[in-house]
Amino acid sequence: MTACGLDFGTSNTTLGLARAEEAEALGAELARLEGGEVTLPSAIFFAPTAAAKVGRAAMSAYLDGEPGRLMRSLKSVLGTSLIDEATQVGRDRVRFRDVIASYLAIVKRRAEAATGASLDAVVHGRPVHFVDGDDEGDARAEATLREIAQSVGFREVSFQYEPVAAALDYERSVAAEELALIADIGGGTSDFTVVRLSPDRRGRDDRAADILANDGVRVGGVDFDRRLSLGEVMPLLGFRSPMKRRELEAPSSWFHELATWSSINKLYDGRAVRQIRETRREAARPELLDRLIRVIESEGGHGIAAEVEGAKIRLSETEETAVPLGWAEPRLAAAVRRERFVGHTGALTAKIAERIGRCLAAAGVGPERIDAVFLTGGSTRIPHVRAAILGAVPAARPVEGDVFGSVGLGLTLEAARRYG
Repeated sequence: MTACGLDFGTSNTTLGLARAEEAEALGAELARLEGGEVTLPSAIFFAPTAAAKVGRAAMSAYLDGEPGRLMRSLKSVLGTSLIDEATQVGRDRVRFRDVIASYLAIVKRRAEAATGASLDAVVHGRPVHFVDGDDEGDARAEATLREIAQSVGFREVSFQYEPVAAALDYERSVAAEELALIADIGGGTSDFTVVRLSPDRRGRDDRAADILANDGVRVGGVDFDRRLSLGEVMPLLGFRSPMKRRELEAPSSWFHELATWSSINKLYDGRAVRQIRETRREAARPELLDRLIRVIESEGGHGIAAEVEGAKIRLSETEETAVPLGWAEPRLAAAVRRERFVGHTGALTAKIAERIGRCLAAAGVGPERIDAVFLTGGSTRIPHVRAAILGAVPAARPVEGDVFGSVGLGLTLEAARRYG
């Protein structure tokens, strides 16, 4: 049996091949899923007359204006009612679970082609909570992901919490025993583990006693994108713009859907544009809704979302940037300053810090007892997110992980232990 560790993330996916000898050597390597890259953006593009494209190729096809339908942030529908709903793909309506299956089937085939091995078993990464405060929804999400994995050809499917997987990757570099907080801030969730690590513990099959607590919250990079978009971009398209009756505003649902990767496609079925045209008649600033209509009719929503995501990343390095909005109007752009981004997303960082406190309390340890905090996940690069994490454990030594690869590497190690 050949096993793998699969980190199907909201924003990116990695897969590592586990072999029996790796269980002893504690080595792990990620498969190259797109050219020379081990990370694959979690995106799929369905073209009318060609095979589906995934990853960077999917984003390029969309941005180059090829006819078809782009879908991204697929993981975020797990645990929600959307998973069994259908979306229009060409002339067909396809369930979201089948879209995820199509994407993961391509990932599996690429990994098998890259490694020369047929993959029979998988340790799937999963957040501590797919959904907040809903144990039944959480169980359904895992069951759905199990069914999808089996449908694409995995005979053995098991799961590991993503921050625990990241801890296994980090532990390979630990020289002495320490108590660590693992902070995995990804595209869709923020997940935490308090764990005892050491070279001696590393070789044990049963690590349950070493894991003192796990916790998480459904806050991730896509939420920061959405808040930035609603705060700085959507007002240029009519969000919160007044009606002629000044006590009313334009309906907000269109803008929330346009600012959310997983729901953008809902606007493209024609009904939204008809509703916006009706609202436009009563708008005090109809030119703003004209911009919104142009974005939807050109199916430019994903392009704007990608520009917002890029602006978020740039704001980690610079104080000001711009979000181009050419889909709405030539030369239109939203100027964004870091301080305003921080203001729009302060409540999100507060949730992250609060959940770290809960995880420490569940572990029965105070912040001062944490020796190291291991940072992984792309959203740990956001300066005020990083500051919130380090502020929760101020005495801990910060350790930088492989931002996009640590979870996949740890899942691969776990797969070697379980199936090697």
